[in-house]
Amino acid sequence: HKFEIRNDNFFVRAYMTDEDAGDSYDMRFAGINLNKQTASQWFGTYAGAYAQGAGQILAGGGTPAHVEAASPQLHAAARQYADANVTLQPGTPAFEQAFNAVISNPDLATGAKFQDKTKLYHVDANYNFRELIDFAEIQLGGSYRLYSLNSSGTIFTDYDGAIDYDEYGAYMQLQKKLVDDRLKLTGSIRYDKAQNFDGFYSPRVSVSYSLGKGKTRNLRASFQTGFRNPTTQDQYIGLDAGQAILVGSAPDNLDRYTSKPLDNSSTAQMLGFPSSVQLSGRVAYENAFTLRSLLAFAESAAGGSPNPALLEVASFPYVKPERVTAYEVGYRAGFGRFMIDASAYYNKYEDFIGNKTVVSPHYGNVNFSDIHPIVQQPNALIAIGNGDYQPFQVYTNSEADVSSYGGTIGVSGKIFHNFDFGVNYTYAKFDFDQSTDPDYEAGFNTPEHKIKASFGNTELFKNFGFNVNYRWSDEFLWESSFADAMVASRSVVDAQINYTVPSIKSIFKLGGTNIGGKEYMDAPGVGAIGSMYYISWIVNL
Repeated sequence: HKFEIRNDNFFVRAYMTDEDAGDSYDMRFAGINLNKQTASQWFGTYAGAYAQGAGQILAGGGTPAHVEAASPQLHAAARQYADANVTLQPGTPAFEQAFNAVISNPDLATGAKFQDKTKLYHVDANYNFRELIDFAEIQLGGSYRLYSLNSSGTIFTDYDGAIDYDEYGAYMQLQKKLVDDRLKLTGSIRYDKAQNFDGFYSPRVSVSYSLGKGKTRNLRASFQTGFRNPTTQDQYIGLDAGQAILVGSAPDNLDRYTSKPLDNSSTAQMLGFPSSVQLSGRVAYENAFTLRSLLAFAESAAGGSPNPALLEVASFPYVKPERVTAYEVGYRAGFGRFMIDASAYYNKYEDFIGNKTVVSPHYGNVNFSDIHPIVQQPNALIAIGNGDYQPFQVYTNSEADVSSYGGTIGVSGKIFHNFDFGVNYTYAKFDFDQSTDPDYEAGFNTPEHKIKASFGNTELFKNFGFNVNYRWSDEFLWESSFADAMVASRSVVDAQINYTVPSIKSIFKLGGTNIGGKEYMDAPGVGAIGSMYYISWIVNL
């Protein structure tokens, strides 16, 4: 929904977006809760089949030693029998009925459905004083945004109702043209304030100069400062994603999240610890070990010499806005029927937003301040040794030096009299020394190399035109809260032909995207993108 009023000197606009998770569901919880429906029956069937096989060995004169030797085969046969006779089989009516019931149930204890009716309200305005001030072109503007998170606790920690928070900003820009309008100077400053963070200023300046008799060549350079506020997920998510629990770091989010009951080991129960615990989101930020140190400790234990000194307490700040200082230079020029555009940039980040994986013990303090009275060991160390711990993924900022740099170069124009062509190459490099912050996931998620090319003719012959586009991107590492994986390189061809019929004021179009290509994914876990073919009839009334 959008509302806008504008003229040559100002605009005011407002819009609202309304999320709808639709039929989205959590695949992990779908599998878990499907299996729950037959778990008790499955185990009984499995145990019966195993016992029957063992009984046949003993009845045939075998000994318990023979049964133990045949245990792998007995296990495999019993599992196969239980799977075939109890486990819901895909494609059967029973499976479809149970599956549909699970994915339509938003209670993650028994179902897997996501609910998301989050809303975003935004309004912004701008006024250009060019008709009132002659010295320079001055613009003033501002914006306001309100988030209303409403997932009924399936994604965010909005169990008891929507979570509302807002942010606002204001800016002023001044632009001045000099030297016969060849030199253009632009400066601006902006102030932004988000509800959960301190406000800050971001100044920007740029300069451009046009060369040549017709001002067809242009040099440009800019210095900018900017920011990126933590997302709604960075602040308010509370989601058990299986391999880790995702907990946003907004201060009011930490105690609102409480995990489902987590079982403790039998050893822990014999030592007097409860059979299960529920952990708050706060433990992920205030009572956890780094994942890297836990793996190092596990390796020492596997080697027969467990070294508790290897365990490192996780210490990091709550997430805050990310800042960037950007430098860019560019050149654009026209040479007859051709145009070239090239640019290069360098970005220096401060407080780059990302994730860390940490591990919280079910019981005990990670500073080893509480000692068990019987075994005389720290309770947290006992928890780690028993496997009584929970991985969390937290949202924070890196203290490491992070930068990115790259550039683009493109050529476009006309060849063979009236054929349009264009080719563009983009290079993007992320510079982050992982060794300085081993547990940090930056999530740059951008291919290093990309190429785009196009070729077409709007009037190949009377009323008939066509266009062909080619896109290629390099493979790259995707890092996110839900999955880390390589995204494969891909080549995509799109094409369209169009025919104009002036007598009926119509344009007919026939085309396709990813023509003849393989399915590809933009990120792990998202839907595969295949080919699409279309035909359209446009009437100009």
